[in-house]
Amino acid sequence: MKASNENIKTTLQLVNSLLALADKGDLEREDVGCGILYGIVRDSAYKIKKIAESEKTLHIKLGKW
Repeated sequence: MKASNENIKTTLQLVNSLLALADKGDLEREDVGCGILYGIVRDSAYKIKKIAESEKTLHIKLGKW
């Protein structure tokens, strides 16, 4: 697999880890500040995921995947 595609694949794996962390952090948080933190982590992960999936789709369409 090309390095650029491997990086997209790794990004998507990191996104899944971030989402899992946000879920775990939300369940175990003790104050509002942590809730805000994990909300930002979750929101950022979804934004990154959307861009990475778009890039993956583009690479597939262009025959570069």
